[in-house]
Amino acid sequence: MSKKELHPKDYRYIVFSDEAAGFSFLTKSTAKSEETIKWEDGNEYPLVKVQISSKSHPFFTGEEKIIDTEGRVDRFKARAEKAKKLKVALENKAKKAAKEAKKREEAKK
Repeated sequence: MSKKELHPKDYRYIVFSDEAAGFSFLTKSTAKSEETIKWEDGNEYPLVKVQISSKSHPFFTGEEKIIDTEGRVDRFKARAEKAKKLKVALENKAKKAAKEAKKREEAKK
């Protein structure tokens, strides 16, 4: 097969329809179809019915559910808060130790 024969030559306008979502779109494709539909522009195009599209797929609609997301977020926030409190406590301990060391030095003088 030569490079000239590599790409299909039967690109044509086709309507893809996601009937569950009530969504259709017109695009070019090489998909085969026996059905046709009259499109918004008044022309008739081949029709390919799809089960899922960007209007019905959970990823694109924002309805994707990740199990235990809330629990993960809460645990992350709790760990971050605990780390913040520990950091503050260690800073305070270091300040107190430095203050006591300074007092001891002054007492020696």
